Amino acid sequence: MILCISEILSSEQLARIRAALDSGRFEDGRKTAGWHARLVKNNEQMNMADDAADTLRAEVEKALTGHPVFQMAVRPAKMTPILFSRYRDGMTYGNHVDDPVMGRGAGRLRTDISFTLFLDEPASYDGGELVTDTTAGEQFYKLPAGAAVIYPSSTLHRVEPVTRGQRRVAIGWIQSTIRDPAQREVLFDLDTARRQLFEREGKTAEFDLLTKSLANLQRFWAEI
Repeated sequence: MILCISEILSSEQLARIRAALDSGRFEDGRKTAGWHARLVKNNEQMNMADDAADTLRAEVEKALTGHPVFQMAVRPAKMTPILFSRYRDGMTYGNHVDDPVMGRGAGRLRTDISFTLFLDEPASYDGGELVTDTTAGEQFYKLPAGAAVIYPSSTLHRVEPVTRGQRRVAIGWIQSTIRDPAQREVLFDLDTARRQLFEREGKTAEFDLLTKSLANLQRFWAEI
């Protein structure tokens, strides 16, 4: 399941984050790429030791994990530290698949889901589309600032060259409590349906049955 989620960050948050990135220290993005992805990666990433990085990561993570649609679609167990990437002056990231396992020690996780949270308005730069290779063909994503796209980490994808302006995004990877993407989609659909039913009719017997089924399916499938 590939899903776009709007308005994760407010305009005030975006302005504050962009200002911090403007004064932040960036380095060659190839430092965090695998040996083969390094061959096609040409971008910059905020230095993880930058004084502002921890504050920015905490703010973005709180906004993401607190968003109900993100919770319903991802059902996170663990998340990598969020990275802030910048593309400008013809920078791009060629076709690649994200590493299946990331991190070290207690922070080691299986990457089930990847996300890209856009921080700049699409009209402020040319190019920079995230392109995913799916069975339905290539899909292009260039979302409004504050919106995110989530997609299975097993997906072949790339970032088109930026030819004007700069493209800044927050990216990260998640291990879900539900490993199988088809099962996550079933739970997402059930959860969406029960919430819509509740908004329309309140706490009915049908809502209770859907809630029971949703909870029990999570018991069957969840990995803790």
